[in-house]
Parts: sequence; C-alpha cells; structure tokens
Amino acid sequence: MSESTATPRTVLLRGGEVHSPADPFATAMVVERGQVAWVGSEGAADAFADGVGEVVDLEGALVTPAFTDAHVHSTATGLALTGLDLSDAPSLAAALDLVRDFAAARPGDRVLLGHGWDAARWPERRPPRREELDEVTGGRPLYLSRIDVHSAVVTTALLDLAPGVREKAGFEAGQPLTRDAHHAVRAAALGAVTPAQRTEAQRAALAHAASLGIGSVHECAGPEISSEDDFTGLLRLAAEEAGPRVVGYWAEQDVTKARSLGAIGAAGDLFVDGALGSHTACLHRPYADAGHTGTSYLDASDVAAHVVACTEAGLQAGFHAIGDAAVTAVVEGARAAAEKVGLARVRAARHRVEHAEMLTPETIAGFAELGLTASVQPAFDALWGGEDGMYAQRLGAERARTLNPFAALLRTGVPLAFGSDSPVTPLDPWGTVRAAAFHRTPEHRISVRAAFTAHTRGGWRAIGRDEAGVLVPGAPADYAVWQADELVVQAPDDRVARWSTDPRSGTPGLPDLTPGTPLPVCLRTVVGGRTVFVRPEG
Repeated sequence: MSESTATPRTVLLRGGEVHSPADPFATAMVVERGQVAWVGSEGAADAFADGVGEVVDLEGALVTPAFTDAHVHSTATGLALTGLDLSDAPSLAAALDLVRDFAAARPGDRVLLGHGWDAARWPERRPPRREELDEVTGGRPLYLSRIDVHSAVVTTALLDLAPGVREKAGFEAGQPLTRDAHHAVRAAALGAVTPAQRTEAQRAALAHAASLGIGSVHECAGPEISSEDDFTGLLRLAAEEAGPRVVGYWAEQDVTKARSLGAIGAAGDLFVDGALGSHTACLHRPYADAGHTGTSYLDASDVAAHVVACTEAGLQAGFHAIGDAAVTAVVEGARAAAEKVGLARVRAARHRVEHAEMLTPETIAGFAELGLTASVQPAFDALWGGEDGMYAQRLGAERARTLNPFAALLRTGVPLAFGSDSPVTPLDPWGTVRAAAFHRTPEHRISVRAAFTAHTRGGWRAIGRDEAGVLVPGAPADYAVWQADELVVQAPDDRVARWSTDPRSGTPGLPDLTPGTPLPVCLRTVVGGRTVFVRPEG
C-alpha cells in the first residue's frame, strides 16, 4: 500500500474486499473530492485506472466505513493515554505502587492526574485512603478518578486547592468524593492543566482514535466535565489538523450557550443521575449493597423544559441516564414535551439518551414512540456484566441480567449509536462490536452486522446524517482499511452461533469476531478523502 498521506483529487482502491451494500461482492472503490464515487468489481475498475491520481493496491485487505464513537471525552482520554492509567492495576497495593512511581517521574506537575481505579475488581475491595495517597505522593496534589468518572479519591493537598469542598454534597470523610464535592475537586485538578498540556492530550486522543479506524467522535463536554476553553479548543484543533471529525455536544440547560460554543446539541452528559459503580445512578429500588437509591440531578419536569427549549431552538437535547428511575424521568419528560410542541417535532429532533443501561419494556417502548436515540456502550457489559460482575454486586443478579438490552431496543425500532465513553472504557471499535454480539446475557445479543451498523452508520444517524457511514456513491469518503482474517456472514436464523461463507447470501462479509479470535488491525484511516492514519510497515 502507498505510504503517501497526500490526497489526490481521485483515488482508486483495488484488489481487496469493500464492505458496501451497493455491491456485496465489491473489490474496488473510487474516491473523488472527498466522496465515494464508485464501488464495484476488480474487472470494472480498469475503466478508472487512467483517470485517477493514485491507485492503492489493497493487497487483499478489507475496506469498511470508518467507525464513529458516539461518546468520547477527548482531553480525559488523552490524559489517560499520556498519564497515569490504573485500569489494569490488579490490586490496591499495585495501584499505590503505580501512583508512587508516577509521582516520582513527574516532579514538575502542579497536580498529578490519574484515572481508572476500580475497587470492585481488587481483592482488597476498597479504594485508596487519603492518608495512603498523601504518603505515596509526598503530600502533593493528586486527583484519581474512578473508572466511571463519577467519583474520585484525592490527596489532602488537592482538597486544599478547592475551597469549601468539605462542606459540599458528596463529601464524606474516608470515602471517595461524589456529586458536588467531586465536581469541585475535578475542576481544581483540571484547572491546573496548562493549555499546551490540554492540546497535547487532545491531539493524542484523536491520533489514537484514527489509528483504530475511527473517523468521527462525538465529544460529550459540559461545565461539570471539562471547560468551555477545553471544548472550543478541541473543535478548533479538529478543524485545523488532519484527524477524525469531532461532533460537539455541550451538556448545559442554557441552549444559547451550547449554540454559541459550536455545539450541535445541548446534550451529552447532561446528568439526570450518576453511575452504578459510584452508587449514584438513580434507581426505583435500593442498591443491593447500599441502603439508598442513588442520586437524582434532574426530574421529569426539568427534562421536559429542556426538550422543549432544544426542539424550538432546532438543537438536539440529550441526557445522561443510567438507573431505571433516571431513564423513566427522561421518557416522562420527553413525552410531556411532545404534548406541548408536538410528537412529530420531538421525533424529528432525534434527541439522545446516553448510556440508558437500566431499561424496562415500558421505557424501551417510550424511546421508540419519542424517536429517542440510545447512545450506548457495549463494553460496559463486557467489563461489568455477568454473575460476578460489578452490576451483580450493586443490583443483585436478577436486576443485573436486565441491563443493556440491545436486542430488545432493536426489535422495538430504537436507533442505536455505539461508543466507548472513553476513558471509562478504551477506544476499541471492533471490541465494542464483539461485546454487543457476545453480550454476557444471551437474550440481549445482536448480530455482528447490526452491531457494526450501530458503530458506523448509527453515529451518523444520531446527528441527522442518514446518507453517511456507509460506502455507497455520494457518501462521505470516511473509511478504514483492515488486515483481517477470513470474512464471514452470519446465518439469518441465528444471532451469533453459526456463520456462513456462502457467496449466494449476497450479504457483505465481516471479520469473525468470535471471542478468542484476533481483532482486525487498522492499516489506514481516511476522513473526507484525506488520509489521517497509515500504519508503519513492519
């Protein structure tokens, strides 16, 4: 394959497998002026050979639409990539050792930043204590977010940088910080990141996404997550430098503010509740391991007012809702908004719900009725599902088995858009598709083809672009080239167990994602006809 990253006016790719509904047997594709111009067979490609500026020999590689990650926090992702990541720490003791080593290696950092601890997976079954963190950091300011980013442990020195934090809701001596207390220390910690560090982190996150075949990310920002400068800086960086497209959401009820910042929606992580791991997701019944029902930030009337405001302003509304009580509040609020402005207008706006983990048949039906997009993260089930996972610890096995019901959502006609919520779970598109197809609860599994569509075309549909995310003439030339093993087509009568390579199916094949098989390796990523990543040879 050519190593050139310059984009000629017309490019012919040939000698591979092109995943396209326009021709399920396609082996070649022509790209012109940033769009797919033609898809077809190797023999027919000869007609284009003399008029193109570059011919790319695919050497048998697979070409697919580029992935869209529909829920990302770019700066936090970049900081995790370049900083302290505790997601693989096998124990509390190992995590403390990593913190000690990180502090010693970064003597000039004003605040030490780390992410990814999960006490539910450690044999000690508890988070680090403040005095332990004070000791391993030598008394320096340190912020360590839990893997769900809804709570954190910090050092005494960081508390001192956030005046009044000890009086805020969510501060309890000896416990991780949640709610307002967490927001205050996070703001203090991120406020110590210089503009240059922030840009470096954003650039690292986008480059990593491109290396994984991701052509678009939906940035879910907001005043309780990052900052206005962080958000506008990311949009500016994406506009000025080659890389994945960035679609911006700003999670604030001030619709005018969201529009002025360049967001397409006052949406994303507009919190209706928190997260299960931090005991802050809002439930109808108490947690199995705690005597309360979590935290509610917005009720149905708040949701209704926001949906009305966004619908009338021509923006998307969107909400972070994980617990069943929070999801119920979103459905009830959106239904009340529809009664005021009209169901057709609410459906046409394609408002979003992020995460939507604890659904019931009634709320699933409400999503379908109201045209709500479910922006979901299959890797959550891979990480926390199962009989012994965090979901079961928090909710009990019976309730845990109801989480992330992707098959029921699809059967009811609810649009799905897949993402990672990175850095909560890593950017990993093929792993995400695998997690949905091999859900830990078998009745929630969907086909590989449906999962792939949710992670490619689904993200485009979520922003109102129905023509994109698929390799057909006229679509944006956002695609990835993959080194993959034999392509297979699922038998139509079975979700995941049986596979077919029969060409008579007339269905484009996809890599075999059965657990244990190697995932495809990205060789090249192209966005709008412009190459943004080429894997070095060797």
